[in-house]
Amino acid sequence: MPACDSVYQPREDSTLLEKHVRVLAKGVVLDVGTGSGIQALTAALRPEVSRVIAVDIQEEVIEHCREHVRNRKIEFFQSDLFSIFKKNPKLKKIKFDTIIFNPPYLPQELKVKDLSLEGGKKGYETVERFLDGVNGFLKKDGIILLLFSSLTKKEKVEEFIRNNLLELKLLEEQNIFFEQLFVYEIGKSELLKRLEKKGIREVHYFSRGKRGFIFTGFLKGKKIAIKTNNPESKAVSRIENEANFLKALNKRGIGPKFLLSDVDFVVREFIDGKLIEQYLEINDKKDIIKIINKIFLQLFEMDRLNINKEEMSHPHKHIIIDKKGKPYLIDFERCRKTIKPGNVTQFCDYLIGGSISGVLMGRGITINKEKMILSSKRYKKSISKENLKKIIKTIE
Repeated sequence: MPACDSVYQPREDSTLLEKHVRVLAKGVVLDVGTGSGIQALTAALRPEVSRVIAVDIQEEVIEHCREHVRNRKIEFFQSDLFSIFKKNPKLKKIKFDTIIFNPPYLPQELKVKDLSLEGGKKGYETVERFLDGVNGFLKKDGIILLLFSSLTKKEKVEEFIRNNLLELKLLEEQNIFFEQLFVYEIGKSELLKRLEKKGIREVHYFSRGKRGFIFTGFLKGKKIAIKTNNPESKAVSRIENEANFLKALNKRGIGPKFLLSDVDFVVREFIDGKLIEQYLEINDKKDIIKIINKIFLQLFEMDRLNINKEEMSHPHKHIIIDKKGKPYLIDFERCRKTIKPGNVTQFCDYLIGGSISGVLMGRGITINKEKMILSSKRYKKSISKENLKKIIKTIE
């Protein structure tokens, strides 16, 4: 094949990946970052492959391949990863049995200044973008054949894989000069398949806690939050507990809307807003006092139901205020029924604690600490709306 300056010519990494493409490629194939077209052509030569779409970010590379790589199964398109599938109406609904990617993986600090080699500032940003977007284009039982280098940081790539609810299998590793090459076969996890079966799309990692992971996704066009078990946690039945209490509390207007659940996940509406301490730092006195009052009313309702949340003395990650100024309590996995609930009194402890009381003072809000402690003790002995009002009156 004639040379082209922009084309990444086959090297050790290309031939290592080609070895596995020759054996595993099947069905409808996508070759991302096609370069010389070696993976696309290898896949097309397999009888198990019916169609190959090959993409590359560089237009001159695509023109070169169209001229020099001839196979009736292959179509070439200029595209930054999956962008063509959003722009081209004929390609919008296509999904793939096999997706191949030999990404650029050199860190920019090496200053090679070559799109076919540089994978971003750290070397792994292009791989991360690919893995963040690939789920929507991979069939239920499809596979991804991914090659990357130790220069890309193996642990980061594996983290990106897990963060997208994908599973991996190391097919081969090879030492060449100053680096190691890895070829992975990647597929959808059983959890991801079950979520997609329920109509959930675009699942991405959001955050983690001691007992669970939070992912975001979309269901019927609306953004949702998905909580799953943390395999490293020894806590038992937390997901079931969360689902049961969230459903019960929704009836009293507390918590994000429950949507669905299974033994190892619960799905609720996603609340777009600020965590309570972020909110306190940027809003004015009037709005902050309104929010604190609304939170107290929700906690009072939980106390009346004899439900203890267990988190309200340190709720910095358990209260979100949305853009309309509505506070939401989140994370009910530790909730329990008790004859002595302490949600309101725990929140009092939080408000008069050292760090947060300083933030409130900075917004012009004062709390009569002695009166709040006294009112809190009175409330604890007799949970009532009247005693709650006495607590709220200590905030000015």
